[in-house]
Amino acid sequence: MKRFMNPRMMLIISMAVFGTLGLFVRNISVSSGELALYRAILAALLIGAFLLVTKQKIPFREIKKEIPLLLLSGVAMGFNWILLFEAYKYTTVSVATLSYYFAPVIVTVACPILFKEKMTAKQWICFFMSTLGIVLITGIGDLSVGNNHFVGILFGLGAACLYATVVLLNKFIKKVEGIHRTFLQFIAAILVLIPYVGFTSGVTLSGLDFTGWICLLIVGIVHTGVTYCLYFSSLKELPGQKAAILSYIDPLVAVLVSVLILGESMTVTQVIGGVLILGFTLWNEMTPKSSREVK
Repeated sequence: MKRFMNPRMMLIISMAVFGTLGLFVRNISVSSGELALYRAILAALLIGAFLLVTKQKIPFREIKKEIPLLLLSGVAMGFNWILLFEAYKYTTVSVATLSYYFAPVIVTVACPILFKEKMTAKQWICFFMSTLGIVLITGIGDLSVGNNHFVGILFGLGAACLYATVVLLNKFIKKVEGIHRTFLQFIAAILVLIPYVGFTSGVTLSGLDFTGWICLLIVGIVHTGVTYCLYFSSLKELPGQKAAILSYIDPLVAVLVSVLILGESMTVTQVIGGVLILGFTLWNEMTPKSSREVK
């Protein structure tokens, strides 16, 4: 794929597309569980086709010991989507996305517990300042902020916890490449979401209007299938730090979409909170020049 597009441009495009997710989800009138299921199915079909066309075989014999972890991470990914979609329903796209971007902070705090890594002074500063950012976007003390807004933030933080779980589980998965890993995670998500949807909302596709169908196809095919292919193809070619920095295009685009297109407002306090979350999580991911990855 890099023959047709620069890896850096692939990552920029994928992050910008991810940032518009909330705009399309808002127009799909199915339950969050149902939407997560359709997203996984459409993406799995597209990525499966991509693997066939590019002749990338999944080495099942080599990875059989890691399949349980892949399945578990796929389950976490599926329910992570459900909570994120619920967050979009209860609060603004910008606040839901900023809450979701607390995930790197959760990973930073969990690593010393799981991997016996020591947290540096810089990591502690980033943790406390990002947490302060979350407190500020809740709008504590602002009477104009309703209970639904706070519920939306809780859903966003729940999604962040599950995404952090996926990231941490992936640290134990050593023999599976990114695109193969994601494909298998989607399959696992489908397997667990089918009974979940069956026991909760059921299938309600008949209630979708034309706009809903178009948005559903875009979320499944473009936001998940195509974009994940671009994302993982670019990661193979870019240094880790550059990829980490460019990944912040996602929440920035989400905030712009929320404010400029959806007309959702943000208070000054929430803007400061968002800056704290994104600024300090980004600083946490930046490493000294001597320890950066080499392309």
